[in-house]
Amino acid sequence: MMRQATTILDFPTNGRGFAEITRAVAQWIAKTGIEEGLVTLLCRHTSASLLIQENAAREVRADLLAWFDRLAPENAGYSHDDEGPDDMPAHLKAALTGVNLSIPVQRGRMLLGTWQGIWLAEHRRAPQRREVAVHLIGQ
Repeated sequence: MMRQATTILDFPTNGRGFAEITRAVAQWIAKTGIEEGLVTLLCRHTSASLLIQENAAREVRADLLAWFDRLAPENAGYSHDDEGPDDMPAHLKAALTGVNLSIPVQRGRMLLGTWQGIWLAEHRRAPQRREVAVHLIGQ
């Protein structure tokens, strides 16, 4: 019999950078008792995003941040700057990386690769509280 579970996980960020949320998602999946299925995550913001990325080498995240800043620099003459010079660049970075992920679940665990983790990317300079909606369907 198919079952479903849904929650909203809340994460503080320290400002621009990445926060690994793999453990929090895995713990929630374990509590549902659903062993086989598909978990879907949605970042409920337009200036933050979700990525599956390397979870061992910090240099990967540092290089990603530098690359994002080259692609979407601050003070580049954007029309939208309602919340400051990091506002529109944050929206562009979120558009590049996306706000949702789908991950298969088997034997109660996400089928992530050895070096993969789920990262919440904060694209604003100031610390924020971010919500990620999580839905699991399976049996």
